Amino acid sequence: MLRIIDVRTGEPVVAAALRRGLTRVEAHASGYGTGTLRVLLVADLVVRALELGGTSVLPVLTGEREQAELRAAATALGVRPFEDGRDLSGGFGEVQAVHVAAQGHAAVGEGVWVPVAPVRPDDGAGPDHEPAALRLALLSHHHRAPAPLGPAALREADATLARWRRAVAGWARSPSRPVPEELRERLRTAWEDDLDLPAVLGVLRSVEEAGPRLPDGARFETYAYADRLLGLELTRDVGAPP
Repeated sequence: MLRIIDVRTGEPVVAAALRRGLTRVEAHASGYGTGTLRVLLVADLVVRALELGGTSVLPVLTGEREQAELRAAATALGVRPFEDGRDLSGGFGEVQAVHVAAQGHAAVGEGVWVPVAPVRPDDGAGPDHEPAALRLALLSHHHRAPAPLGPAALREADATLARWRRAVAGWARSPSRPVPEELRERLRTAWEDDLDLPAVLGVLRSVEEAGPRLPDGARFETYAYADRLLGLELTRDVGAPP
């Protein structure tokens, strides 16, 4: 069950205590920039984590400025579509809400408020880096901590993404094995503890370095399972020529 630190109390709370009905995940984002994109990315992670836990979710985007450009950049980043908050008139039966907003945003209204720290510099990944590398670079820092996004961080994300995709494609050629329960538990514990994505990535690094004691088929399934949350297209190169 996903637990999030509510900005108003500083205490962890269950993000969606009720399984019945619909949970509204509302991203508060206006204007365009990598910091704003990070708000949408964290909201996307909240949606994915809740859905993996069996909760029905309505993702909503509120904001007034540069929405078309922001939505296009979010789609490229692997963020799934959000409904337009201005077009909703209620009636969806939401029983609880999770709000995701930049640090310093006024926390007004019912529900849990999730703060997202800024990105430095706030100028995007540039043309030499694919959007998934930017996503990985942002996932490498907890959402409550600033995300340094210099050239070195993006180069490292590029290299890690390429290495993991290559490894996953290789592991896919071995007989499938279930995700070891210990690894599944470590992954879920990490992302359900205030969306600790750096810890999730740490589990994947341990799988990468596990050596022959962990069958390749189990490595493949572990990465594929984690990618349901991460959204990095880690299985993209499966079936491609070696």
